[in-house]
Amino acid sequence: MLKPMGKLADKYKKLKKSLAELGRVVVAYSGGVDSTFLLKVTVDTLGTENVLACIGVSPSLAKSQYKQAIKNAKDMGAALRTIKLNEMADAKFTANSPDRCFHCKSHLYGILTNIAKEKNFNYVICGNNLDDQDDFRPGNRAAEVFGVRCPLIEAKLTKNDIRELSRQMNLPTAELPASPCLASRISYGLEITEKRLKQIEQAEDFLRSLGVVEFRVRHHDTIARIEVNAKDIAKVAAEPIRSKVVEKLKALGFKFVTIDLQGFRSGSLNEQLSDEEKQKHNK
Repeated sequence: MLKPMGKLADKYKKLKKSLAELGRVVVAYSGGVDSTFLLKVTVDTLGTENVLACIGVSPSLAKSQYKQAIKNAKDMGAALRTIKLNEMADAKFTANSPDRCFHCKSHLYGILTNIAKEKNFNYVICGNNLDDQDDFRPGNRAAEVFGVRCPLIEAKLTKNDIRELSRQMNLPTAELPASPCLASRISYGLEITEKRLKQIEQAEDFLRSLGVVEFRVRHHDTIARIEVNAKDIAKVAAEPIRSKVVEKLKALGFKFVTIDLQGFRSGSLNEQLSDEEKQKHNK
């Protein structure tokens, strides 16, 4: 039973109030922690007939993530529409400059705003949370350009807040590790191709099958750089896992397989960007 306390209760009430004022909405849904929570609260607040969840499908979305997202939406009784995206045809996206996410989100939000107009929905909403404002996220600019509302930010809900509320609501995503699109694993400047996205997906599926929970396989052309939590580095580097990982990733086409001694950290590819570059692409 949902029983938020103190400031968290106030934030949750504010979220429910703002959603109630939106009327009919299209939800940009990915199946992640934030968008699943947002979809659940939106359905509970507005009713299923006033909510349409839309999930964008492309080579950048792992099949396992898509399947779980479909199941979660079905379990909460949400109407769901699958949108086939074609960002791979956009040279600005495949060039993989630091503003890649802006072009990807622009494709998605452009389609969703058209659906909202055609089906008489009042708004498109997304699961951006308060913490997203403190990170390098050019995709946030796309939300501004297309007038996409961010109710979780408006309610000042952080990622930790959302996880706690998700636990209280018994959502299966409460402890789900963050999993941005596969394209975010490819080093800036290295062209995004379906082959490279497939390499990453298969490599990460393999690591997951070995019991590794929070990790990334970063694609640096011939090099696969594996990030795992610091406590798991020794596990992955020890036999028999080490040999299995090397064999699998080389079979996928990587020539070199490395483990990053700094461990897992979100957005590590942004470390190569200067503050000036981040400011330029965030605007």
